[in-house]
Amino acid sequence: MAAATPLCVHSSPETHLHAPKSTSIKTLAESPGLTCIPPNYTYTTNPHESAASEPEDSIPIIDFSSLTSSDPDQRSQVIQDLGKACQEWGFFMVTNIRSSQVVNHGVPESLMKEMVDACNGFFDLREEEKREFEGKHVLDPIRCGTSFNSKADKVFSWRDFLKVFVHPQFHSPNKPTGFSELLREYSKQTRKVAMELLRGISESLGLEECYIEKAMDLESGLQIFVGNLYPPCPQPELAMGLLPHSDHGLLTILIQNEIGGLQLHHNGKWVNVKALPNSFLVNTADHLEILSNGRYKSVVHRAVVNNKATRISIAMPCGPSLNTIVSPAPELVEDDEGHHLPAYIPMKYRDYLELQQSNQLGRKSCLDRVRLQIA
Repeated sequence: MAAATPLCVHSSPETHLHAPKSTSIKTLAESPGLTCIPPNYTYTTNPHESAASEPEDSIPIIDFSSLTSSDPDQRSQVIQDLGKACQEWGFFMVTNIRSSQVVNHGVPESLMKEMVDACNGFFDLREEEKREFEGKHVLDPIRCGTSFNSKADKVFSWRDFLKVFVHPQFHSPNKPTGFSELLREYSKQTRKVAMELLRGISESLGLEECYIEKAMDLESGLQIFVGNLYPPCPQPELAMGLLPHSDHGLLTILIQNEIGGLQLHHNGKWVNVKALPNSFLVNTADHLEILSNGRYKSVVHRAVVNNKATRISIAMPCGPSLNTIVSPAPELVEDDEGHHLPAYIPMKYRDYLELQQSNQLGRKSCLDRVRLQIA
């Protein structure tokens, strides 16, 4: 029998051409002598796609403090800015700018940094410890794993993840020490930011301030902590940290360590996102596109990797309650002639999550399943 083909690693004759589906990226990346990636991690770029551009200076920046300002003109202006950002980009940065006239977004920089460090601490646990949190189903409240859906992915992402449901019920791994306490506080603080942004976005659509909050039952809305680990990759030009996709839910709030890697697809090209210090990166997600009947688009984005440093990001998707049936707001489906033209079929949020998880990750593949073709 012919010898097994090595996985570009010279340390173990048992290592095969395709890395096992259960192998964490951290374990693979730390393999002695790793010089190239396994074929099941090789991502083929669409030849019609342009390469990523330099950091985009025109990415919208929202001064969050204006949303809570007592100055009606200031609030009115930021609501307009929010609407424009959601419509033209599906993405914006929320700053923590201080001035004599405004109050910052209220989430301490120290808490943001401690949460990133704690996330790194979780991924530094021994493999057998992390396997204690290896969930099996998309609705399991704690799941630790690799890629996106290692059972279905044809191309694996160069990424390990930890996903934790933090609202309406709070869950957390009990390791490492102090993780749960930090997660509880960080989740509470970012939820406040998300709720305020959604109130502003609701108004920007011409709806009542509390429309999204009530229609999506946000008191019981699903909030998920997603910690992502992207270790150095020996062939970053061939791998992808996370394949192009749009998010489920209404908004995703993201922070990262000092290592960049987020790219947005905007006007037919990939744009590198350069985060401002102590800012939140916010992208609109599929269920905001559905609720707005397509006025605001969920943004397609991806994560790229490098061969020098580990990137850690923390995403906080905020969505409707699991039992909410999401459909376009009735106020947004009539045209100028009074015709009722919804662009998406109603679907329960729980069902959408299960549909997305059962498919391969790919741009708006799940959203396209509920999109109506309007003549």
